Amino acid sequence: MVLSVLISLACGYSAAALAARPQAASAAPRDCGPADAGKDPSAAKPSASKDKAGKKAKKRKCPSAKTPAPSSYANHPAARAAADSMAQNSALNRIWVRTTLAQARMLPEVVRAVTPAKDPGVRSWQVYRDRVVDPVRIEAGVQFWLRNAKTLERAERETGVPASVIVGILGVETIYGKRMGKYRVLDALATLAFDFPASHPKAPARAAYFLQELESFLVWCDRTGRDPLTVRGSYAGAMGMAQFMPSSWQKYAVDFDADGRIDLFDNSKDAIGSIANYLAAFGWKASMPTHYPVQLDTTRLDLPALLEKDILPSMSPAQMMERGAILPPQALQHAGSLALIELVNGNDAAPSYVAGTDNFYAVTRYNWSSFYAMSVIELGLAVRAQLPAGAAPD
Repeated sequence: MVLSVLISLACGYSAAALAARPQAASAAPRDCGPADAGKDPSAAKPSASKDKAGKKAKKRKCPSAKTPAPSSYANHPAARAAADSMAQNSALNRIWVRTTLAQARMLPEVVRAVTPAKDPGVRSWQVYRDRVVDPVRIEAGVQFWLRNAKTLERAERETGVPASVIVGILGVETIYGKRMGKYRVLDALATLAFDFPASHPKAPARAAYFLQELESFLVWCDRTGRDPLTVRGSYAGAMGMAQFMPSSWQKYAVDFDADGRIDLFDNSKDAIGSIANYLAAFGWKASMPTHYPVQLDTTRLDLPALLEKDILPSMSPAQMMERGAILPPQALQHAGSLALIELVNGNDAAPSYVAGTDNFYAVTRYNWSSFYAMSVIELGLAVRAQLPAGAAPD
């Protein structure tokens, strides 16, 4: 996550900490010599020479010649200072925090993942949708819904969050637990805290955010007894079926099956309840639609005014109409505010538009992307449409 996290996903960390990158280990020479050369330099022989038994000396393999060893944060000044600060702020054992952070590794692929593209181009909603609302996720969603129908019904009844939205989030995030991330969370968060790319326009704020998440992760490990060296998640440090960031796990994760522990890795009941609790905490309103269809009247269209507040609902239906939006009757009777959601379709097709409600905005608190929110909504509805008769409430 919670990639309100990831994907646009959130305060300033020092520029010195961002600049103090751990130095990569020097690559070994391509010809490393005999296997025992490192033990006694005076005994090193050319690889073609023979030992006393008349056999050729084995040539030592050089894995670092192709893949440099990951840099650790053992001697990183900012990491050591952060360890002491975390220990003091969160009442953690200082030696444990220092020892743990010393074993974190800088992951270049994580840095690449958050580095802005030189030419990002124009994204396409249709391409994104086709990739996410796909037959694999829909079929997996049907099976997940059938296995967890009672839990989904309970979560909807207690929080007002529709089962389809919960199912949509779990499908988009991890395909119902099948893809929960391959990175050590410790490594991912340390990399983003201490080596966030300076080319990012919000680098200091983002580095500070991930430093806070790193501290939350260590607190979570300490409280739950988890080994911080074994927990894996996304490249941004999100964990479990629901892909909660560590701070969100602490604030919003719930023991929905009352078994005495919160488990978002293997317990679908806890994942369902936690997602519902998260959206409820961010203002989900029961029985309110997430969006309405909308068309634009080009003869009186004031698109800049309609898009001024982006995805934040800020206009009444009447104000939207005044600025050139054409709304259906049900939207005209909407009691709250609306936002014009623009879903761009690259350079070769016109954008798509919907009128988003407060509930659409609540979904974007999970991941600050209109593409993400719309795909969650549409995937959940597609799964629901494929359920056997009677499997979902009317």
